[in-house]
Amino acid sequence: MFDDVAKSSLRVAVAGLAARQNAISNNIANIETPGYQARKVKFEEALSSAVAQGQSPSTVTPSVLKSLEPTRLNGNNVNLDEETLAHIDTTMRYQLAIRALDGKYSSIRDAIKGA
Repeated sequence: MFDDVAKSSLRVAVAGLAARQNAISNNIANIETPGYQARKVKFEEALSSAVAQGQSPSTVTPSVLKSLEPTRLNGNNVNLDEETLAHIDTTMRYQLAIRALDGKYSSIRDAIKGA
């Protein structure tokens, strides 16, 4: 009851989205650093696959990969437009996941209170 697939999936999603936000902020902070390669965080496919195969979502961890985008002359491949859009998308997904988790825990709180 307290650890269903939906809650486990949402917790993994929140962790993955937080890791993505961290990678995006590092990418933007290093936009002028020569040789810096942008990082990308992937977890959605692994999470979807785990759920589809009946595995526990909690076994999924986000993977941080180097971006394969083309580099500029200084060896840096951070694209500010792409990072800005990724930041907006990730923030919206994070807020949605937090609201969904809050709803799940709210139901448990109500059950405990006897409401």
